[in-house]
Amino acid sequence: MKDFFDTWKFKILIAIAVFLVGIMAYAGANGRLTAAPQELLSVAAAPFQRAAAAVSSGVASLWENYADIDAILEENQQLSEENAALRSQMVDYDKLKAENEAYKALANIQEQHPEMSYTSSFVIGRDPLDSFWGFTLDRGTLDGVAVNDAVISDEGYLLGVVREADLTSCKVMTILHPSFNAAGVVSRTRDNGIITGSADYAADGLCILSNLARSTLSREGDQVITTGLGGVFPPDVLVGVIKELTPEASGKSTLAVIQPGADPRTVRHVFIITNY
Repeated sequence: MKDFFDTWKFKILIAIAVFLVGIMAYAGANGRLTAAPQELLSVAAAPFQRAAAAVSSGVASLWENYADIDAILEENQQLSEENAALRSQMVDYDKLKAENEAYKALANIQEQHPEMSYTSSFVIGRDPLDSFWGFTLDRGTLDGVAVNDAVISDEGYLLGVVREADLTSCKVMTILHPSFNAAGVVSRTRDNGIITGSADYAADGLCILSNLARSTLSREGDQVITTGLGGVFPPDVLVGVIKELTPEASGKSTLAVIQPGADPRTVRHVFIITNY
């Protein structure tokens, strides 16, 4: 029995008894003895009430956040759709702006060649294996494009010729390609030759005018244009200027190296001559 009085359980019971006596004394002194049990119960229950209130508040907050997430997801979806629409409009705007700038230059070309019809087109692809920088355009037979149509730059310089055409696109062989052929003439001297490409000069963006007379009076800086001979290319289309003159291997003629007025390697927008 003596051991019990020394245990911690007994000490706890004494502490509780003292606490209850203190509560009763306080209540009696303030005339609230009858309310003491209720107050005691209230004191004991307070921690549980606070815990319940916290849980209730957390559940309510979680539900509100869940509802907010739905609203945010819906708003994000709407914003994504609006952004996609805006990006599409910007693409259309940029394309229209580029075409408007090109048509300003085309006005000068049409003054010189009002008989020609042109179709505006953008480069949409290049073959990385093509050493002569052929490219694909976003216009095809539905737009009136046909094989052998000449392709020119915004400033009116010859870039190449349509070699393949489907409904909505076409492939262009550039003037840098050795298989390209167009009758050309030096505008100042009227010396005739063949405009074509060469593997020796293509990497530098140059083409050549072959079969010039050995006695040609043409010189560096002279302008080269098409003659229209053969009916494939319209006459008087600008090509470029002579960069240098060199004897051909046969020794019977002269070759003129041409610096094209427009670089087929970097062009982004062109005009296709669909009729002349």
